[in-house]
Amino acid sequence: MNILACDLGGTKILLGIFKMDINSNSPNLIFKKKYASSEWNSLDLILEDFLKNECQNINHPFSACFAVAGPVSNNNAKIINLPWNISGDGLKKKFKFQSCELINDFAVQIYGIPYLKKSQYSTIQNGDQSAGCNLDLHAIVGAGTGLGIAKGIISGSKVKVLASEGGHVEYSPKSELEWELKNWFKYSLKLERVSCERIISGNGLSRIAEWRLSKPDAKNHPLQKYLKELKISDNLRKELPQEICNLSNQGDKIMIQVERIWLDAYASLLGDVALQELCYGGLWISGGTAPKHFINFKSGLFMKQFSDKGRLKDILKNIPVNVILDEEFGLFSAACRAKMLSQIK
Repeated sequence: MNILACDLGGTKILLGIFKMDINSNSPNLIFKKKYASSEWNSLDLILEDFLKNECQNINHPFSACFAVAGPVSNNNAKIINLPWNISGDGLKKKFKFQSCELINDFAVQIYGIPYLKKSQYSTIQNGDQSAGCNLDLHAIVGAGTGLGIAKGIISGSKVKVLASEGGHVEYSPKSELEWELKNWFKYSLKLERVSCERIISGNGLSRIAEWRLSKPDAKNHPLQKYLKELKISDNLRKELPQEICNLSNQGDKIMIQVERIWLDAYASLLGDVALQELCYGGLWISGGTAPKHFINFKSGLFMKQFSDKGRLKDILKNIPVNVILDEEFGLFSAACRAKMLSQIK
């Protein structure tokens, strides 16, 4: 039996056909294709092309799950950055799926956790998992285009997803330098408040670099050219995080500081989430930046910031911390949910 999974963002759409193999708990990918959403007028047209043209020699999927970048209500969604309104019930009827569900593209990742293979993640803290702890509680945090947070209860094959907008909590500076950065964000972006997502995301890393490059000692820095070009084309901001990381790895002191500030903020937020949720089943680091910063996540400095919670720091030693290395974990998780839907009678 085949199932359909979709990871639908504002700029790209990834579709995959997975097979439910009786010899494996995890759904196995048969075929996938990426689409640029800007080149299509609707999701329906993309699905028609995918199912009729690309998958004509593959058995039609039994069930489907669409992970969408936007809020979902009553199996309907309005996609952020696209003029698309999508109905899960409409897709089910039109494409003859036995079941079809829309779910937020970050919350869906909770469904993928029970089916993870060892190659898809790495553990950076084992945790004590003492008797009496609720090992069914999990939380997942991921920085990418934005900052996503979700939590869930996983008990055997039963999964309950609890969505969250925790990425929009207030950013709390821990030093004079971070206080200066926060004020710069408020002034330069004309904000009344600065959320964690403003700092801990791909765009956040770029903004931190802009702030640091505005200082006198950085006037001759090679990335100054980006600041001039950003005023012309904001699309260049997408390239800046990789440039920052490249220079940091090459020993550029200014970019090392920029990356350190970003990582410290990320680690601190992860510690806050771990305390708030007491997710003894596991705290999972996901998102587009996770594989790129895996070495930094494993470092003593990062984990020191994670556990820097005063009197409660010992609690954090009991919580397992894992990094998702699979860059297509969203698609995989949607397939896991589609598998669950196909088994509901």
